[in-house]
Amino acid sequence: MPQQYDALILKLAAYAIEPLTPSKEALATARLCLADALGCAIAALQFPACTKLLGPVVPGTIVPFGCRVPGIGHVLDPVCGAFNLGSMIRWLDYNDTWLAVEWAHPSDNIGGLLMLADHLQQCKIGLCSPDASQDSKQLTTVHDLLIAIIKAYEIQGVLCLSNSFNSIGLDHVMFVKVATAAVATSLLDGTTNDACAAISNAWVDICPLRTYRHAPNVGSRKSWAAGDATSRGIQFALMAMKGEMGYPKALSAARWGLCDVLFEGKPLTIDQDLGCYIMENILFKVDFPAEFHAQTAVEEAIAIHKYLEKQSLSIEDIASIHIETHAAAIRIIDKKGPLHNPADRDHCLQYMIAIGLIYGELTANHYEDAIASDPKIDALRNIMTVTENKQYSANYLDPSKRSISNRIQVKLIDGTTIDFGGTEYPIGHRKRRTEAIPRIWNKLQSSLETHYSKEQSNIILCAVQRDDIDQMPISKFVDLFIN
Repeated sequence: MPQQYDALILKLAAYAIEPLTPSKEALATARLCLADALGCAIAALQFPACTKLLGPVVPGTIVPFGCRVPGIGHVLDPVCGAFNLGSMIRWLDYNDTWLAVEWAHPSDNIGGLLMLADHLQQCKIGLCSPDASQDSKQLTTVHDLLIAIIKAYEIQGVLCLSNSFNSIGLDHVMFVKVATAAVATSLLDGTTNDACAAISNAWVDICPLRTYRHAPNVGSRKSWAAGDATSRGIQFALMAMKGEMGYPKALSAARWGLCDVLFEGKPLTIDQDLGCYIMENILFKVDFPAEFHAQTAVEEAIAIHKYLEKQSLSIEDIASIHIETHAAAIRIIDKKGPLHNPADRDHCLQYMIAIGLIYGELTANHYEDAIASDPKIDALRNIMTVTENKQYSANYLDPSKRSISNRIQVKLIDGTTIDFGGTEYPIGHRKRRTEAIPRIWNKLQSSLETHYSKEQSNIILCAVQRDDIDQMPISKFVDLFIN
């Protein structure tokens, strides 16, 4: 008799496979997430460190019915396509975020899910008759993709609520791998048992160390780790659909199961039902590509920059800077000493604040060497102190708040103090969603115009904003992003 899967694996698999009727808010937010993620991906194409990793593993590889990678046009198998698009989405640290005891970027899953959906549609179009290929009722639509995205966000985000891999030095992309594997199996018309097999293989695979996100090893892998994870999830789903076995006690097996190996027997848990909670509460990065724990700090720094300008003052008038923040920010982005590359700088609270104070803005280019060599940045970093505000830390984990607070107090040479009292919720928080939506569309347009002509950018923007975008076949949707 077959061994029954661990309860958590079964719960995730059942949610992934069973039909979902999302709330109107979740569906509307998922549209924004899809558009925002693709904007982030297109903007990343301006950076050679990203583009050098893209394309097929072996140059010149031809893949019949392959997926088309937005912006670059490579036709790839879905595993490689997932790595490409997943890495593009994540590269600039500008895509959406979820914060709990584990940190996450649920749009990391979109690279895998969109590329798998386009591959499947290319197969269907290529193999059916010309008349059938034009019948949109037979084709996967944007609505189908949005449902898959909502499910992937929910799986990854709810796992983050009560299970921390970062606390033992492992990376949060673990949950990307699990979520993509589960939902990709659903896109492949798999059964609950197929999903269990894919999910269990993802758990057995575990995940990389977080060392590439922290000194002294901070590097560009943190920008492609999500692409790697979502591609691995696609691979496990495809293997499950070929009948590859799963591992029913991958989590709970004595001594050799994940829980005994990593957590001294403490089980992984899900503390709430799976629905649309994560999508409804997702955090957008709206105005600048900054690690999310620093978003409110950068808002404050830019406000102080504007105040100094209005008072005919400058950063040379600053004597000291004190930052109150929450525990997660101190663990991840409180850094002193040399910063060696853009990946190091975009995870340094003090660097991001210094940029905001000096320039009154923060863009991806501010992390590059040409800006980082400005001695004014380190001069400001050297007069900064950082302390934890215990209430900020508590509110960060409070389900009714989930705030990401920062407060900057600037003391001037003449003894004057500038203190706006702190910022609790960043512009991308659900509590500021109405304020954020038009700026998310502006962000998308700006990102598109880094790569496409103004005419094509407008075509894409108008299409993704249409009320009937949900009915568009995935192949037509991807067509929008092919040069």
